[in-house]
Amino acid sequence: MSQFFEAFGVDWHLLIAQVVNFAIVLIALWYFLYKPVMAMLSSRQELVSKSVREAEQVEELFARADAEAEARVQAADTEADSIVALARESAASTQAQLLKDAEARAEHIAKDAEARAAEAVARAKRESEQDIARLAVLAAEKILRQHHD
Repeated sequence: MSQFFEAFGVDWHLLIAQVVNFAIVLIALWYFLYKPVMAMLSSRQELVSKSVREAEQVEELFARADAEAEARVQAADTEADSIVALARESAASTQAQLLKDAEARAEHIAKDAEARAAEAVARAKRESEQDIARLAVLAAEKILRQHHD
């Protein structure tokens, strides 16, 4: 084998020293560079996967919050509709009651006016009867005076 190395001009002592140096550099690079880089890459990969998981959780929370907000909005709409319907019903009831009260007042006023009119007619009739009686008495006096004179 030494003849093989000599045929190509290779010094086997130097070759062994270089193989040993290469091994030392390879071990040093493995220990000081490859392991820390791999550890850093592993920690970064773990950090990225953790961030992705958290982002998925946040997205799920947002989806739930959106669904809950939509449900609350729908509930508020339903409640608002029922309040409006109740208000309309109450307004209709109040309107009907006010109309009924107004009709009752109008009827009472009409009856009162009729009673006053009847009273005024009766008073006018009484006054007319008194006037007629007085005029009759005056006419009778006048006729008696004319017959008497």
